[in-house]
Amino acid sequence: MKEQLKSDFEKILRISNFSEKDIKFKKDHLNKFIENGFPNRKLENWKFIDLSQIIKNDIGELGFYNDYSETNKVDTSIFIDGLEHNKIIFINGRIEKIDFNYEDKDKIEINDDFKTRDKLVNDNSLIDLNNAFRNKHYKISIKKDYSTKKPLIIYHLTNENSQFKNINLRLDFELESNSSLRLIDFFDDTSDKNFVNILYNFELKKDSILKNYKIDKRLNENLKYSFNNINQEKNSISETFIFSAGSNYFKNEINCNLKGEYSSAFINGIFSLKDKKHEIRTTINHLVENTKSYQLIKSVLGKNSKAAYQGRIYVDSKAQKTDGYQLSKAILLDESSEFNAKPELEIYADDVKCSHGSASGSLNENSIFYLMSRGLSYKQSKELLINGFLLDVVEKITDSEIKNLVKNMIGLKE
Repeated sequence: MKEQLKSDFEKILRISNFSEKDIKFKKDHLNKFIENGFPNRKLENWKFIDLSQIIKNDIGELGFYNDYSETNKVDTSIFIDGLEHNKIIFINGRIEKIDFNYEDKDKIEINDDFKTRDKLVNDNSLIDLNNAFRNKHYKISIKKDYSTKKPLIIYHLTNENSQFKNINLRLDFELESNSSLRLIDFFDDTSDKNFVNILYNFELKKDSILKNYKIDKRLNENLKYSFNNINQEKNSISETFIFSAGSNYFKNEINCNLKGEYSSAFINGIFSLKDKKHEIRTTINHLVENTKSYQLIKSVLGKNSKAAYQGRIYVDSKAQKTDGYQLSKAILLDESSEFNAKPELEIYADDVKCSHGSASGSLNENSIFYLMSRGLSYKQSKELLINGFLLDVVEKITDSEIKNLVKNMIGLKE
């Protein structure tokens, strides 16, 4: 793999116009990735599902070169109906369209040649891979005192040109004071056997609100990794919802830094799997007084499926009056399904309210028997119980328009 990485990296440099500073930045991260490779079970944060082994078994030889000069045709039939929205369209990691037609143009700033030398606090080699191989780096700023009128949907699409390839992309978002953004990540793959590596960085200024909804529904044989880094100032709110179902493997990782008083983070997620392996890993860092976090993850796991949830709450010694909560629950529908949970509390303050819990098991046969006695079939009884189990998570979505969209997309009923 080492020679493949170096060869593909040199190909990219030959067709790109990166500055000397950019090239040095990319080479440094390439060397770090070559040194560490893809994550495996030897790393504590990857102990449940071995990405290195999955890539080897599911894809085999992975290529890292992508010709971003080639445009891709946008298939408008994949656009979500019934919801007016702004759009960013990625095809094979290349931005084909940015459309903020519903917004005031002076309230949205798009920098399509954003330069960053940031050092995200993370020892994950996939960030190094992203820094080394991604194409353009965009930054989107929502101006002070502005709330976007319509949601932004980012379409993550792949086609046959991405088969057996690694795709890397990054977006940065800045929400200035008293601004808000509703963001939906929608994954729709028409190709198989690729690995997509996504990095987002969010800067939430005072009194800003971010609502991010990630929908991976379409069944495919691809592998995905998504890392959200969220920095929050005073009174800011982040809300994240994850529906994880379609890809062969998908790990969503969220690192949230509550840096301002009265900032809060809410993370809710659903695994709905059959013959898939998915993960959610969260780290909430409570760094000042009077911050709050809430996490609820529920799983329904069918035959040969495996899910893992690792949730860490860190409370600094200065972070008195912290309120932190996390809970994971799983329904195992088959003896071959597996759920792993690793809740963590690391607390250095004494005036806090923090709790965690995890439970897994099969559907309650007494509940099924009761519903069947009321005239439902066995299948209908199971579906009704699963519906109620998952509906609890979707009801946490605070935007009613998007809540209804999500219910319809994943087939939940009131």
